[in-house]
Amino acid sequence: MNESQPFDKISLLRLAFNGLADVELQEMAGLTDLRTYPPDHVLCHEGVYEDIFYIVADGTASISKNISEEDGERILRIAGKGDLIGEMALIQNVPRAATVRTITDCTVLEMDKKDFETMLGRSPHMAINIIRTTLDRIRENDQIAIRELQNTNKVLRHLDRNKLQFIQVAAHELRTPLTVLKGYVNVLSSFPDIKTNSALGEVMEGILKGADRMHEVVNMMLDVTRIDSETLKIAAVPVPLKRMIHDTVHSFAKIAMERSIELVIEQDVNTPNINGDPTLIQKAVYHLIVNAIKYTPNGGKVVLRSRPIVMEKEMPGVEISVKDTGIGLDAEQHELVFEKFYQVGDVTIHSSGKTSYKGGGPGLGLAIVRGVARAHGGKAWVESLGHDEVNFTGSTFYLQLPVDPPSDQLNK
Repeated sequence: MNESQPFDKISLLRLAFNGLADVELQEMAGLTDLRTYPPDHVLCHEGVYEDIFYIVADGTASISKNISEEDGERILRIAGKGDLIGEMALIQNVPRAATVRTITDCTVLEMDKKDFETMLGRSPHMAINIIRTTLDRIRENDQIAIRELQNTNKVLRHLDRNKLQFIQVAAHELRTPLTVLKGYVNVLSSFPDIKTNSALGEVMEGILKGADRMHEVVNMMLDVTRIDSETLKIAAVPVPLKRMIHDTVHSFAKIAMERSIELVIEQDVNTPNINGDPTLIQKAVYHLIVNAIKYTPNGGKVVLRSRPIVMEKEMPGVEISVKDTGIGLDAEQHELVFEKFYQVGDVTIHSSGKTSYKGGGPGLGLAIVRGVARAHGGKAWVESLGHDEVNFTGSTFYLQLPVDPPSDQLNK
């Protein structure tokens, strides 16, 4: 730190605080010191309580903030002649919100906290100037943040499109050899030598079971690409919802019995039939049940309900809910679980199998549920008191669908 060459303090303060009376400027000048610092000198340390207020008289300084360990520091702005530095931390009595580092030889006017607070108390004009400067700075930072957010969203949309295209290509490339594999397995299974050899029969059955599971995952990948398409339109036909729900739940009877999970159906007698895509709706119900069974421990309970509702704009609809006695979800996961490929917990310790307890999977089921809801003009969400693998407070997933999808959702 060096004592600076003489500066006209009054002129500098007038630049920084427009509208202050001469007597106020003179009083403030008497409370400040001029000092010059070399390049790369830190005037303010982020996260530290400090007691000096600065006004840049000459040179430049960078204001930067530590974003994260991965991203490091980010420069927010460059301060030059007449700029105020460090005033908000002194006003709020909080640590510095950013690091201020000189870029060039930098001459500054310094005022300690006590004198700064004295001047604020005596000079309303000074306080108004600081407020105006701070608001302008916030507005400028907001505009920068908005532009960066817009650019980030643009990149994310592009990456998401690329990901969907990759999924679609990969799924189609996998589907053909899987179909061939299943065909050859079925042919081999018909050979007398295979039929009479129980060991080989078990091997063939295992291959076929694995191929079926892979085929199911491939179909889920294709479902996601279809549902995620912004141009998806549905061909609405009458859907016997109560029967569909009943049949879908009963298809899990064997799995539920193996896991000692009680499956309960409670459908309101007035649950209406709806118009929609029956294949997509059945898949949504299917994935809700799979999810409930997967995250419910052995001996638990899964209850599926349906009832008529009135949706937004007085639109008649139906609500399907699946309530489990499973591990539950923390609040921050309530939206994330509907994202493609999202997995609850540590995927490295997941067991295999689509309905085994905390079993692994591609993380596409709930994304398909929400996609089906949106394709029909409905919505899907989850309610849970939080993750708890001791008391098992569980979760309830909701799927709401209109009786008649909006016209803009239909394939005409």
